[in-house]
Amino acid sequence: MAHENVIYGSFFGSVGATLAMSLTALGAAYGTAKAGVAISTAGTFKPNIIMKSLIPVVMAGVLAIYGLVAAVLISYGIESASKGYSAVKGYLALGCGISVGMTGVAAGYAIGIVGDCCVRECVHQEKLFIGMVLILIFCEVIGLYGLIVGLMLTTKGD
Repeated sequence: MAHENVIYGSFFGSVGATLAMSLTALGAAYGTAKAGVAISTAGTFKPNIIMKSLIPVVMAGVLAIYGLVAAVLISYGIESASKGYSAVKGYLALGCGISVGMTGVAAGYAIGIVGDCCVRECVHQEKLFIGMVLILIFCEVIGLYGLIVGLMLTTKGD
């Protein structure tokens, strides 16, 4: 029974692809919305910093790309049980989706908070811009770590 192909393996693979895409999109949406409000507020006081302030929004959008990559890799690997798609492969795909999705939510939340605070403070002190970019990179890396773990899980066979 350990290596037998069961019919519910592809279900878990599909759930993994769904979680990867939907959770990273949720994180990206939160980061974009939170930083976007700060950009529009800061732009009323200093319109010249609007273009520099778009960095948090771009970085939040990259999170959705991480989810898209994971979802595509998972979905291309899904087959029927008769073609050899086992429950183990389904569980690994589910783990990939959870890994990429949850780190995408965490990174999006962090990017939104940092983007909001730093963009608002860059109105008063533009020297904070470099510090904001560095902190945003650390926030983005959270999602990248989840993608790396997810890729390791999808390439793992049984």
